[in-house]
Amino acid sequence: MKIIILGAGQVGATLAENLVGEENDITVVDINAEKLRALQDKFDLQVVHGHSAHPDILKKAGAEDADMIIAVTNSDEVNIVACQVAYSIFNTPTKVARIRTNQYIKYRDKLFNKDDLPVDHFIAPETLVTDYIRRLIDYPGALQVVEFAGGKVSLVAVKAYYGGLLVGHALSTLKEHMPHIDARVATIYRRGHAIKPIGTTIIEADDEVFFVAATKHIRAVMSELQKLENSYRRIMIAGGGNVGYGLAKALEKTHSVKLIERSKERAEYLSSALENTVVYAGDASDPELLQEESIDEVDVFLAVTNDDEANIMSAMLAKRMGAQKTMVLIKRSAYVDLLQGGEIDIAVSPQQATISALLTHVRRGDIVNVYSLRRGAAEAIEAIAHGDSTTSKVVGQTIGKVKLPPGCTIGAIVRGEEVLIAHDNIVIATDDHVILFLVDKKHIGEVERLFQVSAFFL
Repeated sequence: MKIIILGAGQVGATLAENLVGEENDITVVDINAEKLRALQDKFDLQVVHGHSAHPDILKKAGAEDADMIIAVTNSDEVNIVACQVAYSIFNTPTKVARIRTNQYIKYRDKLFNKDDLPVDHFIAPETLVTDYIRRLIDYPGALQVVEFAGGKVSLVAVKAYYGGLLVGHALSTLKEHMPHIDARVATIYRRGHAIKPIGTTIIEADDEVFFVAATKHIRAVMSELQKLENSYRRIMIAGGGNVGYGLAKALEKTHSVKLIERSKERAEYLSSALENTVVYAGDASDPELLQEESIDEVDVFLAVTNDDEANIMSAMLAKRMGAQKTMVLIKRSAYVDLLQGGEIDIAVSPQQATISALLTHVRRGDIVNVYSLRRGAAEAIEAIAHGDSTTSKVVGQTIGKVKLPPGCTIGAIVRGEEVLIAHDNIVIATDDHVILFLVDKKHIGEVERLFQVSAFFL
């Protein structure tokens, strides 16, 4: 696939890194020549220096025969105009834009269509991050929660701790502990390395376990791997930008929410815009303010300002002063692995949330959901099976006979309203939503081909 990425910032560079090894022809456009040189030194791709929305620059990048343009510059307006130029002049089939301004998102149905602004798919990073953090709050103790098939089934990552019923026991005992609940362990990461789970695999403390289950059974399965945490009630948010505001708006009806915003003017606006959130104008790294607001009684401290260092320092202070759990928004992906697991319980990368949404539109075959996991090393995929036993490599096959690439497992099938946890004897049917976990994304092309219908497949 020939893909033009507009913008060589953190999202554009991470997306290029994800796609460059997957039989794609990638060109990156940016006005910053230094960023382009750094990308070209690291990866096998083409670069074009210039303004991302200018027709001559897009032509130089190969827009005349490109399959897709992904506009992820720092300007919404540049992204939108670039999609318009790609449509009007080059007739580019698929146009994706990152849109961050709430005013555009608010009127998206009227704006983004082929008769007005021809953006085929738009990605709203702040909304994605807000939803991501909200799921972590809904499932205390989870490291990552991603949903498939309209929320019917979920893939959850948890760390196994002493006290979990399954810790120290073989996976095969899971069914004995929960005879009426079906779940499947997709993979286990032990000391940073993936282990393919089988019935005799013993769960060890500190294992990072990814399991698939019907969403309504998540808490029950989590209780097998760690002592269940109480539901979070008291939330403190540092930062009143789009993410902080979105989280407060989403949580204030069901949780006790306090929000700290440095700008007095912004704090006054938030105080009037939010109904049940208590808003303070101040510095979230001020120990006196945290103490006055009973930080030692807070269940989750969320640091979501635009400043990585400010987020890190305020969260570390909050943890030392008694906050039960800390979650931090980290833009620099290199920081995530360094920080998570100590005084910072969960580090959230907005780039990874955005990349997951972008990959959904890039993948071939009828792949309707993609989640980038483990900082981009692994992927969880929801693919729809089409065709019949003569045109499809999966329809009519039992799960045990599907020729999956190395490190790939099928976790579940959603058939209508029914969730079927994967077992070798289940036959895949037309229109099934198949949930897969891929340890090494270099095999993604093989997974895509599995779900492409071919008139010549026999």
